[in-house]
Amino acid sequence: MNNGAGRRINGGAEEDDDEDDVNGDLDAWERTYTDERSWESLQEDESGMLRPIDNQALYHSQYRRRLRSLSSTAARIQKGLIRYLYIVIDLSRAASEMDFRPSRIAVIAKHVETFIREFFYQNPLSQVGIVTIKDGVAHCLTDIGGSPESHINALMKKLECSGDSSLQNALDLVDGYLNQIPSYGHREVLILYSALSTCDPGDIMDTIQKCRKSKIRCSVIGLAAEMFICKHLCQETGGTYSVALDESHFKELILEHAPPPPAIAEFAVANLIKMGFPQRAAEGSISICSCHKEAKVGAGYTCPRCKARACELPTECCVCGLTLVSSPHLARSYHHLFPIAPFDEVTSSHLNNPNCKLQRNCFGCQQSLLDPGKW
Repeated sequence: MNNGAGRRINGGAEEDDDEDDVNGDLDAWERTYTDERSWESLQEDESGMLRPIDNQALYHSQYRRRLRSLSSTAARIQKGLIRYLYIVIDLSRAASEMDFRPSRIAVIAKHVETFIREFFYQNPLSQVGIVTIKDGVAHCLTDIGGSPESHINALMKKLECSGDSSLQNALDLVDGYLNQIPSYGHREVLILYSALSTCDPGDIMDTIQKCRKSKIRCSVIGLAAEMFICKHLCQETGGTYSVALDESHFKELILEHAPPPPAIAEFAVANLIKMGFPQRAAEGSISICSCHKEAKVGAGYTCPRCKARACELPTECCVCGLTLVSSPHLARSYHHLFPIAPFDEVTSSHLNNPNCKLQRNCFGCQQSLLDPGKW
């Protein structure tokens, strides 16, 4: 028994030594704070005291900064209302690194879902597709389409990471798909890149020039260090290149691509596009759905040209090819062309001043501005 106990004690000591080596000789309470990185949620105020970061004020300042950038130029900027965007996600072994908690790919999947929903909310006439890079090969995960749920469900089922990354293979695959897009559509690629290298079968410079001739705007968000080839790609195609510092910075960077970017001058050509405004069918009607090729019961939309049924809007009629939209979709796409004018915030105490001659009611809903917490 003594020998067995001695072996158990020695074995426990060896396990403790291994654990100490892995955790860098840190105590349990130190490892807890190291894992949570709680110091990043603190900031120093004017008196030198440490206080939690006011996320609401931070988001508000970012919103104000975006407003200033949008309204800084008095001239009208042409933007694309109908965008065709491919999201290229790097699923190489570098995406499984844990410098982002719990891992890079988990952070990417979380914020890509948010981005897709926000993209379709701000660009209801646009379409998205997803391409992944794994084992040096680019795969088309979802074809370009206007259903956010189908893209999100397909992405959540394919998050395994392995092998190397190949930027050239991804660009070749995306270029082949976007070349079929009509001339009025704005072709864009957003690459979420985790690796520090690219394993390409040929000269990637030729592929970059091919994307430029195809009028494809390529933007890259890196999750590691800056790479020359990614920066060169963005400069040649008119996109933007940035590197995320942490998860909140990554979220801010990816959401900046939701509003439509300014159209490239040499590619900005006005076009007239035929669109149909379908009528909603009755709730109890039975008809054959043109997109699912099966009979469905319930409300749908009837194409005004060929009378085919579609399940959701916006979409493209599978029979006659007419773009089917509703008036709210068109209005939501149109508002990007006219950003609101910059304004100065006024405190409630200033409004309560009897000498103040500012308007005390909202010009839109006529509600009082003296009690903002009530509404």
